[in-house]
Amino acid sequence: MGLQQFERRLERMVEGVFARAFRGGLQPVEIGRRMTREMDLRRTVAPKGTLAPNAFTVVLSPADLDRFASIEGELVSELVDVAKDHAEVERYSFLGPVTVTMEADEGLKPGMVLVAGEMVQAEAPLRARIVLPDGSLRDLTGRRFTIGRLPDCSLVLADPNVSRYHAELDPVGGAGSAEYVVADMGSTNGTKLNGLPVVGAQPLRDGDQVTVGSTTIRFERY
Repeated sequence: MGLQQFERRLERMVEGVFARAFRGGLQPVEIGRRMTREMDLRRTVAPKGTLAPNAFTVVLSPADLDRFASIEGELVSELVDVAKDHAEVERYSFLGPVTVTMEADEGLKPGMVLVAGEMVQAEAPLRARIVLPDGSLRDLTGRRFTIGRLPDCSLVLADPNVSRYHAELDPVGGAGSAEYVVADMGSTNGTKLNGLPVVGAQPLRDGDQVTVGSTTIRFERY
């Protein structure tokens, strides 16, 4: 996805929520763009992938912070989603949960915005789980999870399009790990990750969708 396409998507996702209330001056979409640029500038290659900042401080003029005061909670939530979406597009990973803090600086004029991003380790070890189509949860943390038709699978699916042993989710890093990969187990119809065929063992990221037969499950870290 090119930058221009992404910015159009960002405008629909963020600006659309607030455009009617804020027709002039600093727009939320500009804050979102600054955050994604900060992620790109400060990303770093790690052994298990590319890490990006997850803790953001947004500094505005006092006047602009006052303008956003009534919708600050919603704006912060939207900006967190922007960071997560950009990480998914660029295949970035985070050390911990995404946070956004908004502050005022008397030295900034209206319309100016500064964004600083840091990589902050989660206070507690992340856990992993899957969300089934009916909304039920299955904890994964540190254990192998198999999907198929046979009763000894971790998730048993009565679906003729599912093989006896169809797919597996495997922890990377041993006991207690929340890092997982998905692999097809030689099934007849294959396994999909976010709509694309799984080839080999592919890393799972928060929010990834794994499809086996007619069933789609969501992988989450929390």
